[in-house]
Amino acid sequence: MVCVRGLKSLLNEEITVIKKDEGTAPGWRLGVRDAFGIPVAILAAGFIGYGSLAEEYGLSIAHSVFASVAIWALPGQLILIEMHSIGAAAIAIVLASTLSGARFLPMSMSLLPLIRDPRYGNATVYFAAQLISMIGWTMAMRRCPDLRSEERIPYLIGFQLTCIGTAAASVVAGHLLAGALPPLVRLGLVFLAPVYFLMILIGDLRTRLAAIAVICGAVAGPLLYVVNPQWSVVAAGIIGGTAAYLIQRKHGRRA
Repeated sequence: MVCVRGLKSLLNEEITVIKKDEGTAPGWRLGVRDAFGIPVAILAAGFIGYGSLAEEYGLSIAHSVFASVAIWALPGQLILIEMHSIGAAAIAIVLASTLSGARFLPMSMSLLPLIRDPRYGNATVYFAAQLISMIGWTMAMRRCPDLRSEERIPYLIGFQLTCIGTAAASVVAGHLLAGALPPLVRLGLVFLAPVYFLMILIGDLRTRLAAIAVICGAVAGPLLYVVNPQWSVVAAGIIGGTAAYLIQRKHGRRA
């Protein structure tokens, strides 16, 4: 209900508040346009792989599409498939999938000051926050500083709704193509999205702290994987991020 009110509020505000110069696309239209390209292609490939894996593990098309829209994160969806295949309890699957999305909290907190505008109510902002993904967050952080403040939330929502629609359609395609895709191809398609996110993140490093954080994470990840594969990603994020902060803080004081 909150999401529906948020979408209705956004549409009303788009009509009454956002006035663009003639020939210039509103923020939401720009978001849709930016999504149609490499982001949509990468997402389509990843969710085709997910759909084929879901078919192999016995999930129906309806369940797979619902999981894609509700979880909206491939790692959480893969956790769902794997735990479902071993017969884990429903509550355990829900908790594990939920915890896998904890990374979106700091992403949302860093994006919120950039997109918040007094023209939009809390319901609209909440609705936009539910749509955040790795690619959407990266694109919004890159594009929103160049947009007027009232265009930023519409941009994010337009971009993300396009991606979600593409993902849902790709899951259906993945189910239908499951028998034609070898196992290694399925896994390769699933991991295209994280690799693409890493590439655009590296290519868009604007601050020294961000560069140091990526380097520290890249070093800590493989080392911690040798020690404990199950906790290596979480530990690498905490240790690498903390190390980057301390290095930057020490360097800043010397400067």
